[in-house]
Amino acid sequence: MELAHKRVLIIGLGVSGSAAARGLAARGASLVMTDQRQDIARASLPAGDIYLGAEDPGALRGVDFVVPSPGVPPSSMLLGAARAAGIPIIGELELASRLIKAPIIAVTGTNGKSTVTTLLGEVCKAAQALGLKAVTGMHPENPGTLSYPSELLIVPTAATSVDMPTALAAMVRLALKLSRGEELGPAQVEGYLPRGLRRVYDRQRPGYLRALDMLQAKLQGEAFVTEVPIHAPERVTPAAPIADLSRATIALVTTGGLVRKGNPDKQVASNATRYYRHTVAELRSLSGNDWEAYHSGYFNHIVNVNPNYILPLNFLRDLEDEGAIGGVYQWIYALPGVSTPVAISKRLGKSIAEDLQAGGINGCLLVAT
Repeated sequence: MELAHKRVLIIGLGVSGSAAARGLAARGASLVMTDQRQDIARASLPAGDIYLGAEDPGALRGVDFVVPSPGVPPSSMLLGAARAAGIPIIGELELASRLIKAPIIAVTGTNGKSTVTTLLGEVCKAAQALGLKAVTGMHPENPGTLSYPSELLIVPTAATSVDMPTALAAMVRLALKLSRGEELGPAQVEGYLPRGLRRVYDRQRPGYLRALDMLQAKLQGEAFVTEVPIHAPERVTPAAPIADLSRATIALVTTGGLVRKGNPDKQVASNATRYYRHTVAELRSLSGNDWEAYHSGYFNHIVNVNPNYILPLNFLRDLEDEGAIGGVYQWIYALPGVSTPVAISKRLGKSIAEDLQAGGINGCLLVAT
């Protein structure tokens, strides 16, 4: 796809739109960028005309095609004007496919993505067993990176498909080295995800001297690379204590994979993409006759005998009877937490929180396995 001297309108400057803008600018396109938000960090955007605030039809002047972000509604005035003027509208996936020259296998849809992705991982694994070299690309939060950590070379991909050419370039470079029989260096040098493999070699300097070098660099404000990376968890500020529990309505949420007996809702056992809401308004306790666990991360038998282990409705009913809490919310929320990417977990958590706020809930008891 030839982009030199092309004028492109990017609608929406979030993560996806900004990535599209950078990718197009790097390939010689002239950009027009627009977003209805006023607080966009202009410094993070490539050179081009920028329209912020209400949609301005002037943004379409001289444009060869339009790239809308996924969150832009079809009712957008600019999209309607582009269609009326016969200006092509290209989504980010189509844009990426036009920028990439190599064959593409794309996995999308509402159901089955994880299954197909796993199938492709098995194809790469089988290819290696036959002596063929295999390199693949995945987002670091994709559960597939946990399924094949040591067997496959996995190049990390970005949050949007627009940056896929960069990942493909890294994959091609690795594939060429493998085809020539060259030994690969460490993950951080070659650009693939760490595989958990340890190699014995001489660093030429003893550990205490390397540690002193890093300490000295840190004290002097100089750059250094630790030999033991520490991935600190995100810090979340605790909510303020509930002033009066005796007047509070408490909700129950579990990531233990609680399902109705027989799993009629077809909840998955891992890698959740949604949660389920069940009513307990008429229940004092959860019975193994009506409820069970469907979760791939622990032995389910104990929960199947007594589901209250992962959602202690019986104890909250006792506290409700004693007047220690004002009441138990009539809805419970359940999903399996195992292997669910952080990004999806955040989305599900936000949705549950919004639902609880709309229900006037004062507190929530989250039970994890």
